[in-house]
Amino acid sequence: MTNLIDIKGVSHAYQTRMGPLPVLDGLSLSVPEGEFCAVVGPSGCGKSTLTRLISGLMTPDRGEVWLHGEKVTSPRKTVGMAFQNPVLLEWRSILENVILPLEIVAPRMSRKDRVERAMQLLEMVGLKGFDAKRPSQLSGGMRQRASLCRAIVHKPDVLIMDEPFGALDNFTREDLWQTMRDLRAAEPFTCVLITHDLRESVFLGDQVIVLSGRPAHTQFVLDVDLPADRKIDILYTPKATEMLHVLRDQIRIAQGRDGELH
Repeated sequence: MTNLIDIKGVSHAYQTRMGPLPVLDGLSLSVPEGEFCAVVGPSGCGKSTLTRLISGLMTPDRGEVWLHGEKVTSPRKTVGMAFQNPVLLEWRSILENVILPLEIVAPRMSRKDRVERAMQLLEMVGLKGFDAKRPSQLSGGMRQRASLCRAIVHKPDVLIMDEPFGALDNFTREDLWQTMRDLRAAEPFTCVLITHDLRESVFLGDQVIVLSGRPAHTQFVLDVDLPADRKIDILYTPKATEMLHVLRDQIRIAQGRDGELH
């Protein structure tokens, strides 16, 4: 399987008044094309910095980031982004928000084709009939669904998700996990998900990468051996429970603890 993302020995530090603050240190990882990679780790270990490096919004101090066999040195239009805050534009309807990336990356695409593409996605995520609404007229979960549509409407090479479900209640979050599962089945894409929720990482991920404490490197990689069409109930099976215990141990180690469960 061909790797879509290759991160090779990446190190990065932020400059502060107290001097350099190392965040990543020799981090390496690969994401095969079509896979869903979940990244977990202690708070402040550099997970969000990693997303900015993959998208080209930042360049590392050392090491290299490769996307589709090309070195990333500047922002890439072929990367879709979804964040914890949907950041939808209130002065645009939901439909107009979703088609915005197409206006930027496919200016020659006809209005008819843009609308058709956006409406197809909105129907897939359960927002049929809400296309004319403004963001403030939708619930938090519905806004996040619209944000997901906007992130993939232009069929990006990779979708980067930085804790997109973190602010939602448990039931809405689990519902959106299943929406993501269905979107992947209908429109396969490569995804890097940053999350603090271990259950989320196991339900959505093909692999889960645990980062060490800051400055972070790749501490552990878990291959998620679960069916692609998994349902929420699978999280309560012995196999999934064992994976969650392994990840919890690894997080404790990354936090500088002994890894024992108490």
